[in-house]
Amino acid sequence: MIKVEGLTRTYGSYTAVDDVSFECQPGRVTGFLGPNGAGKSTTMRIIVGLTPPTRGSATVKGVHYHDLPNPGRTVGVLLDASAQHDGRTGREVLSLGAMAMGLPASRVDEMLHLVSLSPSEAKRRIRNYSLGMRQRLGIAHALLGDPEVLILDEPANGLDPAGIRWMRGLLKSYADRGGTVLLSSHLLHEVELIADEMILIGKGKIVAQGDRQSLLAHNGKVEALVTSLDNEALSRALAAKGIGVVPAGDGLRVAAEPVEVGRTAVEHHIVLTDLRSGDGGLEELFLQLTADTQREGALA
Repeated sequence: MIKVEGLTRTYGSYTAVDDVSFECQPGRVTGFLGPNGAGKSTTMRIIVGLTPPTRGSATVKGVHYHDLPNPGRTVGVLLDASAQHDGRTGREVLSLGAMAMGLPASRVDEMLHLVSLSPSEAKRRIRNYSLGMRQRLGIAHALLGDPEVLILDEPANGLDPAGIRWMRGLLKSYADRGGTVLLSSHLLHEVELIADEMILIGKGKIVAQGDRQSLLAHNGKVEALVTSLDNEALSRALAAKGIGVVPAGDGLRVAAEPVEVGRTAVEHHIVLTDLRSGDGGLEELFLQLTADTQREGALA
């Protein structure tokens, strides 16, 4: 479990993290989302003892990171996939980590196999690794000590679609076994697929947190996009229930949950050809809540 309470970090007159509080529970993946410079990486660095807080505290399993006797056996960390010695091989990096944590050499082979780095790739100097290979090695290093907690900053960066899918399955499986995951990412769609809970941060402050359903419900916008074989009949049926309907392309935009639209179509024997959420999802909510921190918005 990760617990962050009243965390603040200032640099002179600049406040990078401003009174941030949240918890990450075992068995759950928590997505940490925000624009560049929002305070995500600073918060993670404070949790793992790399940056001291100005105020507040961050603990893992009730203990400050620097007080853990063998931190790699409790917390797996990946903050920068490029932060490895370019002259070492992948196997050497993991072997040194295993020695530092008191792990058997066999654990290195297990991790290389887990992240699909071949024997020839493991012998290659890191300077010759692609970004995706560096990410796989970083994930292997984070999991090396079989920790109970994972803290990962942009772990999907540089992975191809197959690699992202692999990572998603890996982290979900880890959480299903009782692990705690704090995951920072700009890939909002991926976060929606993997995260049980999401924390949105902008300008160093938490602007929203909760699961996807509660976040979108809090946003107060519920819509569905639907196309049927008889849009006029469906529109009349929905309007009779007091549900707002407007034309949208070849279909309708409906002010209701998709399940209610589907129920109405069944009641009136109307065949649907397309039905999906029209609320814009997490991406739209993210952009709304962090609009004043977006570089593109500032230039508009």
